[in-house]
Amino acid sequence: MKCPFCSEFESRVIDSRNTDEGTVIRRRRECAQCKRRFTTYERLEERPLMVIKKEGNREVFKRDKLMQGILKALEKRPVGIETVEKMVSDIEIELRDSYEKEVNSKVVGQKVMDKLRVIDEVAYVRFASVYRHFTDVKGFVETVEQLKNDPDFEEGKI
Repeated sequence: MKCPFCSEFESRVIDSRNTDEGTVIRRRRECAQCKRRFTTYERLEERPLMVIKKEGNREVFKRDKLMQGILKALEKRPVGIETVEKMVSDIEIELRDSYEKEVNSKVVGQKVMDKLRVIDEVAYVRFASVYRHFTDVKGFVETVEQLKNDPDFEEGKI
């Protein structure tokens, strides 16, 4: 494994752990040259899952793209990266378990919104504003009202 700091190819594994219900192996490595440590992840290569976009075109499901969208909604919010990684893993597992070859982007977006609603209401509203393409304040207010009317909503979090 190539060191991300000095580009040396030799490294040794210091620690290995199963994560995400045994579907991923996390390895801590130490570079033989610079002695710095870094983490790698080993995942089972999955069959390609295609996402059907709103316009009808298809693209390969990209875990990193999902992660970036969620991180953007959670920017400057008190949510740790471990929580985000778990959320992305859970969504990916749900999609691969429920959809063999193709999934509509609306399904992916709804799954993200469902998870964000529980984790952070502000991020939920941020994501909803992009996902639902609010064109005016009315759509934004309706989303906030729906959140406020949710029995699980805690007053004062927004």
